[in-house]
Amino acid sequence: MSPEKVDELLGLVGPIITKMHVYREPISTATRLALTLRYLASGDWKLAGLTVFITGASRGIGKEIALKVAKDGANVVVAAKTAEPHPKLPGTIYTACEERKGLPCIVDVRDENAVRKAVEEAVNKFGGIDIVINNASAISLTGTAETDMKRYDLMHNINTRGTFLV
Repeated sequence: MSPEKVDELLGLVGPIITKMHVYREPISTATRLALTLRYLASGDWKLAGLTVFITGASRGIGKEIALKVAKDGANVVVAAKTAEPHPKLPGTIYTACEERKGLPCIVDVRDENAVRKAVEEAVNKFGGIDIVINNASAISLTGTAETDMKRYDLMHNINTRGTFLV
């Protein structure tokens, strides 16, 4: 995709992201992510005092988004499964909150009760939730024939059910 096309899409999608509307035309996850991060980096928006609920925010892209919105004055809810350090992957909900003030919530997005509890905690602490970023996901880089049903179910439960629950 050309930089001009990205700029054009960014102009259309940026306001949609901050107003929490759904994209009207299908775009790839990579394009959506690039547009979101570029929009966040542009600084053309105000987050001070808003509450942002981010799933999958204990490390990686989710953590970076959490740090950026917290730096810009938002209250951040770090909702992720990782409460204990992983031997190979750095970061937990607690370490993500150490760098910027935030509310760490242990959440498996497939678990309705865990999602409900995290939302209630966010509302109790910050008075509501203004923006939701569904960053938690599962992927398989195998072809369709090589993807077993257990892996398919995991991806479907996190990527579809989890997004719906949040």
